Amino acid sequence: MSFAHPIWPRFLPTPTVLAIARLGPIGRLKAPGTWGSLAGLMYQLVFFHYLGPIVGFLCAIPGLWFAVALCGEAEFRLGRRDPGEVVLDEFVVMPLCFLGWPWMLRALPDAPWIGPWIPLLAGFALFRFFDILKPLGIAKLQNLPGGWGVVADDAAAALATCATLHAIALAIAHFG
Repeated sequence: MSFAHPIWPRFLPTPTVLAIARLGPIGRLKAPGTWGSLAGLMYQLVFFHYLGPIVGFLCAIPGLWFAVALCGEAEFRLGRRDPGEVVLDEFVVMPLCFLGWPWMLRALPDAPWIGPWIPLLAGFALFRFFDILKPLGIAKLQNLPGGWGVVADDAAAALATCATLHAIALAIAHFG
């Protein structure tokens, strides 16, 4: 299987590549992955919140490809493997955590105590858990070359978060 890395970022100036990969100043903050994920949560709310799972996934693909290209180039220019200051990967995968969001909320009609913010906070916390600990073979995805390894582990963490959120919603719907 070939994982060709997009070449177009090679033609961008280093400050531009790093500014985008770091999301401006966010990558320079303490705990940059958490801040990048929080920015991604805002991205989710503004652009993906009311999309169905298929449309949401299809709309997320260009962002994932963009991140693969720029995160891989930033990794090359910084001379480090998956540097913590590169947070574009956390940002673009956050919508994957909430695929099927409207369906999940509809599964909770008898749980008014949940409210709309609890699943968002739970998704954020679960994503950070899966992103930091990298269980379920997620860590192995970092071995993919270049930007593919930078983004794939975060995408897997986001999908694990999505599956966990749906499982929790179903459990609450069925068991109260």
